[in-house]
Amino acid sequence: MHCRVMLRSVFRCLRTNLVAGQRNMSQSSLSGKVAIVTASTDGIGLAAAQALGKRGAHVVVSSRRQANVDKAVALLQSQSIQVTGTTCNVGKREDREKLVQMTLDRCGAIDILVSNAAVNPFFGNIMDSTEEVWDKILDVNVKSAFLMTKLVAPHIEKRGGGNVIFVSSVAGYQPMQALGPYSVSKTALLGLTRALAPELAQSNIRVNCVAPGIIKTRFSSALWQNEGVVDELKKQLCIKRVGEPEEIGSVIAFLCSEEASYITGETITVTGGMNCRL
Repeated sequence: MHCRVMLRSVFRCLRTNLVAGQRNMSQSSLSGKVAIVTASTDGIGLAAAQALGKRGAHVVVSSRRQANVDKAVALLQSQSIQVTGTTCNVGKREDREKLVQMTLDRCGAIDILVSNAAVNPFFGNIMDSTEEVWDKILDVNVKSAFLMTKLVAPHIEKRGGGNVIFVSSVAGYQPMQALGPYSVSKTALLGLTRALAPELAQSNIRVNCVAPGIIKTRFSSALWQNEGVVDELKKQLCIKRVGEPEEIGSVIAFLCSEEASYITGETITVTGGMNCRL
């Protein structure tokens, strides 16, 4: 009887220590790391900054409007997250360079890039889209994602390695009606992930991608605020609801952690079970 009580006590102690260890690891797994997250004052970008910051990273947030930056910085600071904020239009070379230089000046290093910035100035039949629409979408959604990576890669390499994460979309696998050019740009990010991964692996930089489904953000509000659209979408989902930004942020944080140390060149679809493969 005494032996059984002792064993129960030992197992309880082991279980408590294991849970505490896991909790401590998750809360400090990115301690000392510096993460740039583009378009990070709202939606998935803000959720990514929160998830990285809660795990100990110093996050650098940005968007095109100063008021949005100030609001996001105040929110993150209220959650005891180390944060720096600045305005940045990633479609402009001088803004990209300013973002990187400011991060180095303020934080001294760069370990992580989360490339989340995207635009969609067009809604309609793809054959009605103009050259200007394609230029804008490809400039911001694809080209700037690569050029930001090119800017930060040498600095991440100096730190002994790190992570680049691209935010694609389920539309990259299954183009959405009326969102043709945007969908194509998100497919391009899947290819960019695969193309960069073997080259940057030589610098100990892992490159991965997240493809969210329908997530409750301002960017996709036209979809999830329409009951008819949501009802149709739910038929395609295993988990019968729209996703939350935090559910993408946590996957991004996982990919940047040592727990994902053997993952590179991959796209994780976070869609509630929507069938979406090229």
